Amino acid sequence: MDILLLATLFAMLLVFLFRRYHIPIKHRWRRRQARAMCEQLRGPDRDQPAGLHYARLRAMDPLAFEELLLEAFEQRGHRVIRNRRYTGDGGVDGEVVIDGERWLIQAKRYRDAIRPEHVRDFAMLCATRKRRGMFIHTGRTGGISRTVVLSADGIEIVSGQRLLALLTGAPFHPGGFPPLASVGSGRSGLRDRAPL
Repeated sequence: MDILLLATLFAMLLVFLFRRYHIPIKHRWRRRQARAMCEQLRGPDRDQPAGLHYARLRAMDPLAFEELLLEAFEQRGHRVIRNRRYTGDGGVDGEVVIDGERWLIQAKRYRDAIRPEHVRDFAMLCATRKRRGMFIHTGRTGGISRTVVLSADGIEIVSGQRLLALLTGAPFHPGGFPPLASVGSGRSGLRDRAPL
């Protein structure tokens, strides 16, 4: 009887570990693509023109772009929390822990201007979860989207030179916000045009 109980517990443990640590093939492929792109952007390709970098980013698989951003944070020594699946993620493409604080990440691989409703939805999600967030994208940030960020608390847009800084290993500093307890008091974190 004890052997049967031990065998059952062992089988349950194996199932738990398999489900917890099994990475689907598509996820592994996207992570490999992201790692390769990250190495290229931090290596000899780092000094290529910004337009070429953006063209390569916009040509990536959108889900591999999400993985690229998470890989870039890992390369900086931050702990990354990945979703178990890409679809049905509730609007959060991953999380990163920076200086002990969890940030929500929303990744958009746009060719044109970002949609203000996407920024608004992400700002509401961050407020609901009481977390700060980074809306990271390859497109243009229009005036309405900037207004949404200015009226929201605890989110910032990362694009342009800041996006390239994140990906190439150049200085990148998110935040500059008040303590989380004061998120909601009207201060914004818009930093879209910081120098590289």
